[in-house]
Amino acid sequence: MRSHLLNETTADRYRRTVTEGVDRVAAKLAATRRPHTGISVDELAPVIDGIDLDRPLGDATAALDELEDVYLRDAVYFHHPRYLGHLNCPVVIPAVVGEAVLSAVNSSLDTWDQSIGGTLIERRLIDWTARRIGLGEGADGIFTSGGSQSNLHALLLARDEACRIVMKRALDEGTELTKAELLPKLRIFTSEASHFSVQKSAALLGLGYEAVICVPVDRHRRMDTSVLALELENCAGEGLFPMAVVATAGTTDFGSIDPLPEIARLASEHSAWMHVDAAYGCGLLVSPTRRHLLDGIEHADSVTVDYHKSFFQPVSSSAVLVRDRDTLRHATYHADYLNPRRMAEERIPNQVDKSLQTTRRFDALKLWMTLRVMGADGIGSLFDEVVDLAAAGWGILDADPRFEVVVEPQISTLVFRYVPAPGGDGEGPRADLLDEAQLHARKALFASGEAVVAGTRVDGKQYLKFTLLNPQTTTADITAVLDLVAAHAEQFLGESLAVHH
Repeated sequence: MRSHLLNETTADRYRRTVTEGVDRVAAKLAATRRPHTGISVDELAPVIDGIDLDRPLGDATAALDELEDVYLRDAVYFHHPRYLGHLNCPVVIPAVVGEAVLSAVNSSLDTWDQSIGGTLIERRLIDWTARRIGLGEGADGIFTSGGSQSNLHALLLARDEACRIVMKRALDEGTELTKAELLPKLRIFTSEASHFSVQKSAALLGLGYEAVICVPVDRHRRMDTSVLALELENCAGEGLFPMAVVATAGTTDFGSIDPLPEIARLASEHSAWMHVDAAYGCGLLVSPTRRHLLDGIEHADSVTVDYHKSFFQPVSSSAVLVRDRDTLRHATYHADYLNPRRMAEERIPNQVDKSLQTTRRFDALKLWMTLRVMGADGIGSLFDEVVDLAAAGWGILDADPRFEVVVEPQISTLVFRYVPAPGGDGEGPRADLLDEAQLHARKALFASGEAVVAGTRVDGKQYLKFTLLNPQTTTADITAVLDLVAAHAEQFLGESLAVHH
């Protein structure tokens, strides 16, 4: 069994085995004609359940043959131009090279003595991103597993900063306030279109879901700052404390960017932490033409970025950044076996001092390789392409009488629904049937394997969604998928109406 360990004696075996795996994936990518085969859970589950994990196959070739049947053949391939579903991007080759290197070396980015070089590379990339955001010389941050963890991390810092400030203020006024007494009085403000991880974070932080005040959005699906101002005033009037305002730079459903300068002003007036969830919109940081769309983000106290969304990086590659590095102390814990206090005194750079995680992959290497090969403008130009494509897609939808589109995109998401022409009586299908038609079209399209689209609810109605993150996608692809959606929806409505009559 030692022959399977990666070391100096098995280097040739490692090279051959990994090369064989890469060759299989390369062949699959070259031959993929659809984003998905259309296989169902009922078809695939018995195949995987039937594998006896206590009887190994003995060599990698046999395991790769089996993997073809249980994974590679039926995987959803995000590189295909008709994958228009969730926030999954095709990945760039330099990042995949970085993934291969970091997996083999297997550095853990918690302490310096486990990640020499890796620690400094990660820190350099955090500094680079902070400069792109404009957070100032006191900024810092840490790589995370994804946007949800980044948001949780940021709100943990916001919670403990709010507690520190309010408790000190109370003490100065001659009143002792405990953290347990304060937590139920903290409130988080975010738009109704923001990511659900804000609510989950509030629950995990002991505040409860009810601590989150959801602010309505305007017609562009951005936070309505006039309502935010009223809610912040109401908070103070009720003896509650505004812990944080979470703005979104690229909502999951619409790609909308909240009015960051105005939110920054309101947050400052009410002494609230400003967090910007730019998990999706962070690609604008490197856009040669659209960086201005993030104006105001430089006022944030913390920012979430997901390089694995709009920087074309493999999952996972995310970070949380803060304006004031001292606030990261709220996540610090010194363990004698790992990062004793004396190491901080000796200025040894242990990343675990800032992180919610202990063992942590060297995901920063993927972005490092990408920047060293392609450069920031290269990444940004790819993101600009998909934003341009979304604008063209909006024009196609807006001109097509079969569809209604919710809002003109700011980034690269299109939310729409099929709406048939009224019948001879001047009436269209019932609202419930129209909702079912959208769901049916999405499911039928996925089952066919021809394309993958997403769905959501808007104002109580069912809609479909294109999330455009692939520069290889064309307007012809968009038109073809819209025709397929319309055909599936028309068939469903025709059959439903026939049954009802």
